[in-house]
Amino acid sequence: MFAPLAQFGVVGRAIRRNLARVTPVDPRAFATDPHGTVDDRPYGGGPGMVIRVEPFATAIKAARGQVPSGSPVVFLSPQGKAFDQATAQRYAGLPGLVLVAGRYEGFDERLIESAADEEVSVGDFVMSGGEIAALAIMDATLRLRPGVLGDEHSVEEESFATGLLDYPHYTRPEVAHGRPVPRVLMEGNHEAIRRWRRKQALGRTSLRRPDLLGNTELSDEDRRLLDEFRAEQRVT
Repeated sequence: MFAPLAQFGVVGRAIRRNLARVTPVDPRAFATDPHGTVDDRPYGGGPGMVIRVEPFATAIKAARGQVPSGSPVVFLSPQGKAFDQATAQRYAGLPGLVLVAGRYEGFDERLIESAADEEVSVGDFVMSGGEIAALAIMDATLRLRPGVLGDEHSVEEESFATGLLDYPHYTRPEVAHGRPVPRVLMEGNHEAIRRWRRKQALGRTSLRRPDLLGNTELSDEDRRLLDEFRAEQRVT
């Protein structure tokens, strides 16, 4: 499941250029029985199986030996803190990271208590396992590492980087499906373009993710732009 990450896209290019390294560790390789068992029935009864402590504890120890000192162990868990852009930026500044992806009904709680530095969740929904969540975190984090993206400024202007959704983007042709590119983007006035983009980011966030807007400190100009956006929406 992790092989395509090294083959495609921005992250794949970073791995090929030795700007990042991804090393999957299979807990089954550390099981003590011929079947590679890593789970067992839950104490107290109930459906499903629970991940056992020892195979994963040994696998985590092996993984920690492959990353630099100061690399935290992060469990993918629905009870973890929500993963967001700020977390991705924090992870990107670390020397390394060990992501622990679970399956079945989850981890034996003693494994979390003894091995986890933190727990994160990619959203309030159920998945078959943590591997896809780990891939999402790896992609979001590695692309923020220095030198991974060709244009470092693009990271600064992406959605969530400023606490807002991104502004709309346009390219050629000037008219597509009867819809023209906004005139302000064609006139070459960089200050007007800056204000338009900021206004659109503020307005789009207020319409689609007002929760984000509530967590963003707005300047006086931001408030004026947001008022303009709302007034334009009422007119149209």
